[in-house]
Amino acid sequence: MRRSIRPANITPIRSFPLTGVKSFVGIASIFVGSLLVGCNQNPYLANTNGASPWQTPQTAAVQPSDARIAELSRRVQLLDDNNRQLHTQLAQSEQQAQVYREELGLVRKQLSDTTRQFESTAIAAKQAESQVRGYQASTQMRGGATIRPNTDLAQLAGRLNLGGIPVEKNGDVIRIVVPADQLFQPGTTQLLPQAASTIDPIAAQLRAIFPNQRIGVEGYTDDSPLYGGQVATSHQLAAGQSAAVLELLTRRAGMPAQQLFTVAQGANNPRQPNTSAAGRAANRRIELVIYPETF
Repeated sequence: MRRSIRPANITPIRSFPLTGVKSFVGIASIFVGSLLVGCNQNPYLANTNGASPWQTPQTAAVQPSDARIAELSRRVQLLDDNNRQLHTQLAQSEQQAQVYREELGLVRKQLSDTTRQFESTAIAAKQAESQVRGYQASTQMRGGATIRPNTDLAQLAGRLNLGGIPVEKNGDVIRIVVPADQLFQPGTTQLLPQAASTIDPIAAQLRAIFPNQRIGVEGYTDDSPLYGGQVATSHQLAAGQSAAVLELLTRRAGMPAQQLFTVAQGANNPRQPNTSAAGRAANRRIELVIYPETF
């Protein structure tokens, strides 16, 4: 032990008895034990999982993550629902487009059929128009047409000199009767080589004597049946023959196209009975009909 130096003016401290020291040590031991026990009961030191008492509880960190995952899941579900709706709408649109395509195909087919029918009807209408024009030619023409007295036509017709081709006055009109056998192959619309030599003199006199009269080119046939060939009916044959004569009068002879029109009479209005070859030949004819109307 270190030796203490006691000054002279300091009163010495009275030493405690040994028993008192022992008592003090015992009390201190009890106090320290109490502290240790109390510390073991501190909730901040309790750690059943072996973790540090200063760590944040895991439940506080898990709850925000769970909320975010739930929000993301909700958004994914919403996107899935929208995607299914879009697929449904797309399928419906495709079905509607297919319906429109089918309807368009049907309309195109109907249009094609209608076009063919229109072409056939136009041909028939043209023939009917020619007949109507022939029937109406004896009435007052529209567009400033004038009617001359019948005596004028009769006097003018007396100037015609057509050889053996008959010229007849028939009511208000003058008829020039040309046998079809002198113009066409039998039962066809094919002109004979000598057809032009028959038509040219007639066209020259018509241009000189009747330059302003309306003139109809009427085709007639007998009642003999037609087998094969270019035409199937007598009206078709009459229409083709009258059109061929009109072409000669306009393109070859130079007569104005607006002066002429065609009429297909077929086997109508026979001049003689069709019971003999001579009667059938007389019925096969082209009549150039001169009307009092002018153009």
